[in-house]
Amino acid sequence: MEPQHIHEDVPGGVPLKLWTQGVPVEDAARRQLQNAARLPIVFKHIAAMPDVHFGIGATVGSVIPTVKAIIPAAVGVDIGCGMMACKTTLAAEDLPDNLGPLRAAIERAVPHGRQPGNRDPGAWQKPPGSVNTAWAQLEPEFTELCRSYPKLAKTNHIQHLGTLGSGNHFIEVCLDEAGAVWFMLHSGSRGVGNFIGTMFIELAKQDALRHQANLPDRDLAYFEEGSRYFGDYVRAVSWAQKFAALNRELMMKRVIEAAKTVIRKNFQSHIEAVNCHHNYVQKETHFGQEVYLTRKGAVSAKAGQLGIIPGSMGARSYIVRGKGNADSFESCSHGAGRVMSRGEAKRQFTLADHRAATEGVECRKDKDVIDETPAAYKDIDAVMAAQRELVDVVHSLKQVVCVKG
Repeated sequence: MEPQHIHEDVPGGVPLKLWTQGVPVEDAARRQLQNAARLPIVFKHIAAMPDVHFGIGATVGSVIPTVKAIIPAAVGVDIGCGMMACKTTLAAEDLPDNLGPLRAAIERAVPHGRQPGNRDPGAWQKPPGSVNTAWAQLEPEFTELCRSYPKLAKTNHIQHLGTLGSGNHFIEVCLDEAGAVWFMLHSGSRGVGNFIGTMFIELAKQDALRHQANLPDRDLAYFEEGSRYFGDYVRAVSWAQKFAALNRELMMKRVIEAAKTVIRKNFQSHIEAVNCHHNYVQKETHFGQEVYLTRKGAVSAKAGQLGIIPGSMGARSYIVRGKGNADSFESCSHGAGRVMSRGEAKRQFTLADHRAATEGVECRKDKDVIDETPAAYKDIDAVMAAQRELVDVVHSLKQVVCVKG
């Protein structure tokens, strides 16, 4: 059987393997991938997922294995960003006819977006007891990091725990192919993760001026094992990934509690549950080599492992089971992937376009979310078709409520 991916040789570098048959790949994203492929620390090849697109610093939808080194910009600033979904015992007919109050209850329960009239976006969030309990798991390691990097203490850390943020982060109520109700959300390590990512990307660039003179792109500056910042970065990024996973768990708890104030029928949640990162780095072994595997906009898809591939505001999302494809470094896409910038989407689409695209979904339909309209993203069905050898679909989800920041 012919492999589904496209193989591209890169002069002076490792090859690219792209799962992009039937989906567009912009030239800028291909150039970014080629630049990364020329780094001396990259092992074997770089894998590109079907949602691949140009990213700040490094390509979104890329899977990059590096030996004894990490590229902070390939991890990015939304460290540990990812998805959580859980199935409930509710069926479609258990939901109220008017979904507006359910959306409003979720919006009240989970702080989201940028609250107006406040200079400090973290101050509006008063951490309740559940946040304090979760923070207790994170605080000792955070205090250690602050000893080396005191400015970390001034970020929104506990203040952002249990909050959604803005941009493409969302909370949804979905129905699967059998009519079962799911709750799903997308967020990461928020302000503190952004600070960690930004700080270490800048430190890597400064370090590169002295030690990495021939970088194909300054954004691809890296830390090598044994160098001044390597150990600190590994500890900081690992901590931010824990923060992100806990953040999603806290929000899911609040979403379920909010739903119980609106939905009259008693129900159980977490019948099936998945919590997975799609912007992160961790040690893994591939092709007999221990590497630091960076997935920027990609999900781990080891054989039998469950993952989440969301669509856009008006498109289906998927719960998938990994096939453990070796050439993809056991990975799959993290979503549909953008086909245009946020600015271009706002120029190209009208409110009428957005309302038509999200018909039947209880969600925001104002000008401030046009950059997230479904047409700004690739066709999720084409994306799924391009990665048939990476994952099997377990559940197909269609949202009926969508909360965005």
